[in-house]
Amino acid sequence: MNKVITGLENLLQNPQPYLRGNRIGLVINHTSIDSQGRLSTEQFQSAPEIELTKLFAPEHGLYGVDQDMIHVKDSRDPISGLQVTSLYGEQEKSLVPSAELLQGLDSLIFDIQDVGSRYYTFVYTMANCMQVCKEAGVRMVVCDRPNPINGIDLEGNLVGDQWRSFVGQYPIPNRHGMTAGELALLFNETFALGCDLKVVPMKGWQRQMWYDDTGLPWTPPSPNMPTLATATVYPGMCLIEGTLLSEGRGTTMPFEFVGAPYIHPPDLILRLQQDQLPGVFFRPHYFKPMFQKWAGETCGGVQLHVTDRNQFRSLITAIAIIRAVGELYGDDFAWRTEPYEYVSDRLAIDLLYGNPQFREEWMRSGESLQSIEDSWSDDMKSFKKLRQDFLIY
Repeated sequence: MNKVITGLENLLQNPQPYLRGNRIGLVINHTSIDSQGRLSTEQFQSAPEIELTKLFAPEHGLYGVDQDMIHVKDSRDPISGLQVTSLYGEQEKSLVPSAELLQGLDSLIFDIQDVGSRYYTFVYTMANCMQVCKEAGVRMVVCDRPNPINGIDLEGNLVGDQWRSFVGQYPIPNRHGMTAGELALLFNETFALGCDLKVVPMKGWQRQMWYDDTGLPWTPPSPNMPTLATATVYPGMCLIEGTLLSEGRGTTMPFEFVGAPYIHPPDLILRLQQDQLPGVFFRPHYFKPMFQKWAGETCGGVQLHVTDRNQFRSLITAIAIIRAVGELYGDDFAWRTEPYEYVSDRLAIDLLYGNPQFREEWMRSGESLQSIEDSWSDDMKSFKKLRQDFLIY
């Protein structure tokens, strides 16, 4: 297996084509490592003619210790000794750094592992920093990393204008098939961010690769993204967050478990078998979340076993699961109504899906899964055409 060389390593080997000046800040978390697991902060601090002065951290914090939607305070990095500004604080305005925070910098470098799904907030932290870099006159440098679930497959619809949020800040599909660097190029031009942007490409990455084809070590990007298997199911199974079903948070297999105390697993399995979903089978399962939804209670449900990840369609699978539970347990099934990602005036499921059609129509209409998938075709065609101009690999 040939090892992929990440944008970080490419930059460290040859910084001059990408950096403007020597005073830099980093937007990073614990995934900002080289192929030997060495932190980028250590390497930039020891690099000649580079002055690392500021650190910025996304959701979950610099070392990924905080759970989802836990607001992170500013802190000091115990390893580098540098002050860390949180870009996921108590108020929505904390998502965007102020131009004053970038004063004194020549370049701001973003290097965080994404997972290939539009709900994952790191790429929006990147975009927000790009906006401020334009205002502050600072170059934005994005060190590219693999899309772990390959760069070919697309699935889903685009987010409607009224349903934009920090889990869908721009109209991209649930599974977009792009790297962070490619998304940066798309955001910068298509959505007129207009910053001085440099993307440091990888070497050796090919679009059909899954992460375990790259030869790179897997570092869980967030507390509930422990494995590549999690990332494989996540583009669909994140929809479970918009319900009061447990998505397996508080267990060792988040997003691969789904259930609630009122579910009888054999009945749910029997119903899901009718849908003949490709690349997956469901095993009846009981589990007890240690925190979040149904904490301390035994949930009946299923575990997803992906048998063919190239045939598996995560989004339609999640929709099938939610509809099946709604059909079987309509008196108990409920949508999440609590505030979600700083938004309190729209339901989480609508923010995640990108519009209210799933909740308002397809949960009640008996529309076939194929018809639902067909409804995304125009969105996917237009996005596929749009993204073509920004593909690097």
